[in-house]
Amino acid sequence: MAKKTVTTTRKAGSIRRGGHAPELAFFDDEFMVSPEARTLRILSEYLEPAKRFEAENVRDTICVFGSARILPRETAQAQLEDARRLRQGVASARKRVTMSRYYEETRELARRLTEWSKGLPGGRRFVICTGGGPGIMEAANRGASEARGLNIGLNIALPFEQEANPYITRALNFQFHYFFMRKFWFAYFAKAMVFMPGGFGTLDEMAEILTLCQTLKLKKKMPMVLYGTEFWRRVLDLNALVEGGTISRDDLDLLHRSDSVDDAFEYITSALAEAIGEPGGAPACESGVLTAPADRAAAAGGGRGTGTRKAGPD
Repeated sequence: MAKKTVTTTRKAGSIRRGGHAPELAFFDDEFMVSPEARTLRILSEYLEPAKRFEAENVRDTICVFGSARILPRETAQAQLEDARRLRQGVASARKRVTMSRYYEETRELARRLTEWSKGLPGGRRFVICTGGGPGIMEAANRGASEARGLNIGLNIALPFEQEANPYITRALNFQFHYFFMRKFWFAYFAKAMVFMPGGFGTLDEMAEILTLCQTLKLKKKMPMVLYGTEFWRRVLDLNALVEGGTISRDDLDLLHRSDSVDDAFEYITSALAEAIGEPGGAPACESGVLTAPADRAAAAGGGRGTGTRKAGPD
């Protein structure tokens, strides 16, 4: 009787077994999207990006956040002309033209930061990183691309708005399912952040990063720019939190308010040049203060309303 053999073949990136052997578990689509495989999916959104970042030698980033709905100046102007011709939606179109300044200024800031980074020893050190979508995200990736620099897009699968813009470096174009894994990669390499006018997503990222810095979960001192003074003055009144005693006055220093590309560029580059040593390393100084109730802070000898706590491991 002829001896039956079972062969294993690799084709188009997959492994299949001959005969009637069952399919390998990691090729079982039904299992891989099941609740039981959730841990594997989470790990994949850590391990696969880590491999690509290492291959491209990415260790330091400048993250830019902002609305996906802000248009390039040229597009906004064209829409205004159409609205005037149709005599419909003119007021909304005018507002889009006004807001388009933030697209153009984001684009310029990202270009200048990329050119500055490329001029540092070793080059291409501080890589522009965005959420990968349209609007402000596109503007930042576009500016970095125009400076012929690497740039990152951390996309997220959403039912609307989120589609990868064409300016992201192909090897650094990611797609995530889990928001918290995407947030991890925003924070892990970040050495500076810019918050342009945006919506819930921008507010979410800002609040989370401020919390991590305030509580020293992020030990690095990270320059953070709140860009667009008129917009953010109407959206956020952080002084009300100070007056209510829910944050310390010093916590306001975590954000640098800016309304010009020159100012934002000078603030970020000066802070990075002063604080950051070797690529990928953390600065010696720490970020933020840890707000604590007055009685606990006094008991610990921390002064009025604030204290410091030794930060834990990364």
